[in-house]
Amino acid sequence: MSLVRANAKWLAALACGVMIAGAAMVVGDVGHSREHADAHDVRGLSKIFRDVSKHARASIVTIVTTGKAQTVRNPMEDEDGPFGDFFKSQPQMRQFFRQRQMQPVVPHGMGSGFVIDPRGIIMTNNHVVNGASEVKVRFADGRELVAHDIKTDPRTDIAILSVNPEPGGHFDALPLGNSDQSEVGDWVLAIGSPFGLDLTVTAGIISAKGRQIDKTDREDFIQTDAAINPGNSGGPLLNLDGEVIGINTAISTRSGGYDGVGFAVPINMAHWVSDQLIAKGSVRRAYLGVAIQPVNGTLASVLNVSAGEGAVIGEVRANSPAEKAGLKSQDVILDFNGQKVAGPKDLVGVVERLDVGKTYPMTIVRDGKHLSIPVTVQEMPSRYSSLGREESEEGQTENKSGSNEPMSFDDLGIQVRELTPELAQELKLKDTKGVVVGSVKAGSLAEQAGLREGMVIESVNRQPVATPEAFQAVMKNVSLKKGLIFQVRTFRGSTLMAIRKG
Repeated sequence: MSLVRANAKWLAALACGVMIAGAAMVVGDVGHSREHADAHDVRGLSKIFRDVSKHARASIVTIVTTGKAQTVRNPMEDEDGPFGDFFKSQPQMRQFFRQRQMQPVVPHGMGSGFVIDPRGIIMTNNHVVNGASEVKVRFADGRELVAHDIKTDPRTDIAILSVNPEPGGHFDALPLGNSDQSEVGDWVLAIGSPFGLDLTVTAGIISAKGRQIDKTDREDFIQTDAAINPGNSGGPLLNLDGEVIGINTAISTRSGGYDGVGFAVPINMAHWVSDQLIAKGSVRRAYLGVAIQPVNGTLASVLNVSAGEGAVIGEVRANSPAEKAGLKSQDVILDFNGQKVAGPKDLVGVVERLDVGKTYPMTIVRDGKHLSIPVTVQEMPSRYSSLGREESEEGQTENKSGSNEPMSFDDLGIQVRELTPELAQELKLKDTKGVVVGSVKAGSLAEQAGLREGMVIESVNRQPVATPEAFQAVMKNVSLKKGLIFQVRTFRGSTLMAIRKG
């Protein structure tokens, strides 16, 4: 019997007790007996927390990593440093410090993990073990074993490693739950080793699901307010059945510690990844070769679909499965292989698990018409983002509008300029044709749509605009009342922006 079902009466009593307590505060009758009942009910929930923690304890580990030794330069020898002039005038002191060279520094790290297979297979985060020359695993009973056969998937920040039991020893595996069935508001426990404090238990609820925080390539995080701190990474997020529903991975913080917002990789995703790592040593994903984005209100009205329905293609990459299937920019994908698509993460979740080389049916909306298109998926290249773009260098670049004369479009509230080769280089854009947004008027339709200085408009309603004159010609034949769609590019990739007046 599961822990939560065994204590179901306590949860029901707790809910009733809270309501009764509220009534007692208003009416003020039989307060003493009700307060006693409430305390009893809260202890029932406490017992569930205690039982879950107790059963999980033997399966949760602290992971200690050792990196490669790094030689740190003695700052006393830096002639351009703060002591440079001193040592130039005092060569005997320079010799003294040279004889006392700083010893090589060996970096150490710490994280958490949990056993998923009695054979000694442990799941954790990739960032916990990445770059380590030695990984040790410490169990609650005091055993410390050296891990081997470490396999990782950086796209999801998942890693598995193996340890061998000592003679007569064994490993207890944690049961894996179904993260798809977890709901916002569910109680959860996070267990790990924050700041090296082994087997620390914190409680909270699921605050949100489907979060994307730009930490990994493939994101669908569970957000929780259970306290997560440095060292918790790789530890389990448990439901009240004692099942793992997530892997604690990241925090949003201004202080470097717990600020009430933590993120966990859903166990359904992690389980699929770990199965492939165990069987093949790597993860094989299918892909389409498109950049996709949500269908928001304005974009939905212009594309003639419901807001929040499907995922719209912003760009189709050359020689990709999508291009070969005939998909186009501004197509809205409604379902794929019989599975409904309510947004980009839904589509990625469906596509990546399909069999490479097989053909599947896709339903799209193009120019207001529903079409069925067969698509043959292929294996995702190693340096390809699951959201449909090549991995690129991070960092901002200064927006420069160039020296060519701008052309104004007052109804939109923008000025555009020619995209010269020099300007394209400054904007970190290769093989891009279009017009550069030179300025955007505050409060204009363009600003409300998200257009910013330095963005490049490649097309309007699928019509290429390689020069300001071409942009002007296209704009004469479109209606702001009916709406129009810009395909816009920055160094981060391509996106669609819809503009509609009134």
